[in-house]
Formats: sequence, C-alpha cells, structure tokens
Amino acid sequence: MVLALTVCGIVVALVVLGLFVFGLRRRLIQRSGGTFDCSLRWDVPEGGDTSGKGWAYGIARYNGDRVEWFRVFSYAPRPRRVLERASIEVAGRRVPEGEEELALLSDAVILACLHRGTRLELAMSEDALTGFLAWLEAAPPGQRVNVA
Repeated sequence: MVLALTVCGIVVALVVLGLFVFGLRRRLIQRSGGTFDCSLRWDVPEGGDTSGKGWAYGIARYNGDRVEWFRVFSYAPRPRRVLERASIEVAGRRVPEGEEELALLSDAVILACLHRGTRLELAMSEDALTGFLAWLEAAPPGQRVNVA
C-alpha cells in the first residue's frame, strides 16, 4: 500500500513538473516580446490541402530580420523553424476550409508562403497577420520582399 502511494505521488509530481516546464518555456519565449500564436504547415503540396493534416500549433517570435517559430508542445529551447524576412514570398491568403477549421484556432487566417523554395502555410489571427505583413514590408532598403 505504501509503495503504491509512493509511486502515485512520484507520477503526480512528474506530471506537475512537466506542466511547469511547459509554462516556464512559454514564458521565456514570450519574455522578449514580439510573439504571436501561429500554426504552421511545412512543405505543403502544390495544389493545396484542406484536410487539416500537417498543422502544428506554435508561437512565433520576431527576432530582427527573422521570425522564429516554436512548437507549443515541446521542451526544446530552440525554435523549430526560422524564417528570414528576405527569403519569404507571400503567395496569397485564405480562410480555413473543411477540416482545417477544426485543426486551427477559430479566428485564423491562412497565409500561403514560399521560403527558400519550400511551400508553407502560416495560420494566425487577423491582427497578427496585419503585423506580420507590416513586418515583411518594413524590410531595410535594398532587400527584396514579395508580398502579394
């Protein structure tokens, strides 16, 4: 009986510790400011895909001429993807369709992009999209930025 209670106590303590580390990591990512909720789908097929598969929920952070994207459900201290401003080409925007509506946040707008030849989609709120497009267009003089 004592052994079972000890094991249960250790399991509960590990779960609480794991949740604490998730919260602490998110707090550390957001500490420097310039963050927004952003889902990402990497390497999207040419014709598009509205099945809702491939989306990963995350946090994006502006860092100079880069956007760093972190998965929410990860312990990794480094960003999963880094997008350079000069390498991003915006191909268009759309609203979620079909099963995508269930995979994304309710107010999401999808931005189709190319980054160094890789097709990707970013899903974010309308306010975050406005800020993202303004950040793209605010490139230093002489840098090529393609915003459709």
